Amino acid sequence: MTKVLVLGGYGAVGIPLMRQLAKVPEISAFSAGRDPVRADVVVDLKEPGAFSAVVRDFDVVVNASGFEDVRLAEEAVRSGAAFVDVTATSSYCEELEAVDGPVLIGVGLAPGLTSVLAAAAHRLGDGPVDIVIGLGGGELHGPAATAWTYGMLGTRFLDADGRSIRNYTGMKTFRMPADATGYRTGPAVRADFSDQHALTRDLGVPVRTYLRLDTSAATLGLAVMTWVPALRKVVPKKLWGSDRWVAMARTDNGPALWVSGRSQSAATAAVAARAVQLIRDRTISKPTWYHSVETAESLQAAVPGPFHLQKGAP
Repeated sequence: MTKVLVLGGYGAVGIPLMRQLAKVPEISAFSAGRDPVRADVVVDLKEPGAFSAVVRDFDVVVNASGFEDVRLAEEAVRSGAAFVDVTATSSYCEELEAVDGPVLIGVGLAPGLTSVLAAAAHRLGDGPVDIVIGLGGGELHGPAATAWTYGMLGTRFLDADGRSIRNYTGMKTFRMPADATGYRTGPAVRADFSDQHALTRDLGVPVRTYLRLDTSAATLGLAVMTWVPALRKVVPKKLWGSDRWVAMARTDNGPALWVSGRSQSAATAAVAARAVQLIRDRTISKPTWYHSVETAESLQAAVPGPFHLQKGAP
């Protein structure tokens, strides 16, 4: 039996992740958090030594809490556990890559599913890879996802060619698959999802990530707010739109690979649950990105429920 500790196990991602893991007979999952009513394991991650006292009893730790401290990963591997994180934060991923032990990074919808699609698109085509992730403005996202989205307003990142890019600028129109329900062809803006940097390095070609919401108006709102970040104070956590999402990767001369579904939190949980099974079935001895241990075909076969994989013309 593989014992799994889910940090944030009663949050937006944690709840569907616990449900997914409960379906696997060989896995015993426990939710962790500060609330003694909702948590199987009560722990305050901000309290020094609290995590160390509980982690030694587990084989895998999944961080779905949104609390980003590399010391959690260091303590987990020191105790003999593998560490999985669903973060999309580039700077935090760089810290996780430096941990000496079994750490799996880029596990979720984006990065994660998007990374696997990008690697597959690269195998089928040539040249740079564009990743487009569309999120439903009508979904009530968890506090960590909301803080990440708004936290990038006005900030910059280094592109594959060394240029400094301001988040939510560089608008580009992408033709969406005809049956990507809820998403019409429309604008997307650059966003610093962490996998673009790892993929650029691993695939040897420039990889660029773009973000859009399921309405053009909401996407344009992000583009405006990046120049006036103070506007975030008057924007509700739940915008107009649906809970539908789409992820697409393409090169200029190869087929586009895309997946769509409902609830990005549930999709992230499904990918994270698959990651736990991969760790259970094989040995991961060093920091590894999800796209290096998973393929689009095996992911589709393993997690058929919340999404489906299709190929289309570029």
